Amino acid sequence: MAECLAAVVTDFNEPLQVRSVQIPDLEPSAMLMRVDAATLCGTDGHFWHGALIGGNNLPYIPGHETAGSIVEMRGERSDVMGQPLGVGDRIISAYPFCGHCFYCTVARQPTLCPTGFRYGRVRCDQPPYLLGGCAEFHYVPPDSDVIRIPDEVSSPLAASAACALRTVMHGFERLGPLASYETVLVQGCGPVGLYALAVAKDRGARSVMVFGDPEDRLGVARAWGADATLSLNDHPDLAVRRQWVMDQTSGRGPDVVIQAANTAAIPEGLDLVRPGGRYLSIGGGGGKITVPAAALSGKFLQFISVRAAEGRHFYQALDFLATRKDVPFERLITGEYTLGQTTEALQAMAELREVKPVIFPDKA
Repeated sequence: MAECLAAVVTDFNEPLQVRSVQIPDLEPSAMLMRVDAATLCGTDGHFWHGALIGGNNLPYIPGHETAGSIVEMRGERSDVMGQPLGVGDRIISAYPFCGHCFYCTVARQPTLCPTGFRYGRVRCDQPPYLLGGCAEFHYVPPDSDVIRIPDEVSSPLAASAACALRTVMHGFERLGPLASYETVLVQGCGPVGLYALAVAKDRGARSVMVFGDPEDRLGVARAWGADATLSLNDHPDLAVRRQWVMDQTSGRGPDVVIQAANTAAIPEGLDLVRPGGRYLSIGGGGGKITVPAAALSGKFLQFISVRAAEGRHFYQALDFLATRKDVPFERLITGEYTLGQTTEALQAMAELREVKPVIFPDKA
């Protein structure tokens, strides 16, 4: 029985254990990839702290942003462009959906599929075991879309595209085009906020402002083209922040506000967006919020939310990284860790000491 090493969450808020985990027999059309790089995001920290998932998920291998190389295939597989895949190809994999339920077929909203599942939170003591990135190998299910990584994109950046950037691409698809006169405010300067900034600039926004902390993340935002940034720690007064935004937008407020932090930011964002504007909410978590009724009706707003992404968004994300040469994307990756240091990486991400940490399972 073949096994590999993985960093395993055995209990919430406890140090991870590096364990031997079984390598499954491949189902028809399934694949096994060697993990080249697994990046972590804030959601991984929330899972580790016991938020968003329950004890029935334990034990599990964290990591839902994973880039790898195919080492074994059972049958033929093609990528989303219809090109045959083979051993040695570098890939990322979208979440598998059933393809047959109401949400997959009639509504055409497969990210709401009730029987689909997501990587980085699935038990590793039952088949197919290897569904988290913090391991030497990762199972690629038959129903998942597979996207080949362009040569121009490093494995760590490709991994980051498998969550933060693909979700941003889905969000902008739902948001619609940006007009050349429109101003955008991004709430949050973590990986999702940074990628939202980059895409908004690329789509032709007149100017993009960014709220957030800490300073090193705001520094990345400026390097990626933010026209103005504001530290929330330095400006805790909502009235002061509102005045700053109004000064940037001729007193109207931004045409578009993108929530890339957590849902706690929604009330402020709805207050700041101009009447008739658009509000895109991407970040999760944050608990219950209270929103004035006038913000939802009297302001004539469009409120848009997004959940995960489909294969085309993964493709768009990798294409964006490969072709936008003027953006220093490599500044997103700020720390390298081994499997045995996954606990430290999760802590650093939760405490905002990293912008995007990367786990290299093949390093000692």
